[in-house]
Amino acid sequence: MEKVLIDTDVILDFFFDRKPFSDDAAKILAMCEKKEISGNITAVILSNVYYLLRQSANHNKVIESLKALMSIIDIVTIDKKTVMDALNSNFKDFEDALQNYAAESDNEIRIIITRNIKDFKNSKIGVMTPENYLALKQK
Repeated sequence: MEKVLIDTDVILDFFFDRKPFSDDAAKILAMCEKKEISGNITAVILSNVYYLLRQSANHNKVIESLKALMSIIDIVTIDKKTVMDALNSNFKDFEDALQNYAAESDNEIRIIITRNIKDFKNSKIGVMTPENYLALKQK
């Protein structure tokens, strides 16, 4: 089963129903639920999603939503080496660097699914938009 890292923007597209992107985000998460792919995020992504969802919903509702998400995806570890790699990288955005190096250190993740491809131009692994990833899978 292919292992992917799903970036924050894709998760937020789903939860906030940000059209037209939410449809592809829902399809990616459905693939995770059906075990067609192994979807992964980092704890940083989970924390950021909690913070942003909490702006418009109460704590208990957000926690239930995150538990549902966690039932279909896994967490990739961020350790000191990952942080140091991110700090020493050429990435313009530290959070994106953390996601990238967490994915790289996993050694099984081959693709980062994000709408912000330009932010991952220094990545050593594949980076695709949800739309492009879904088009590739339908071939």
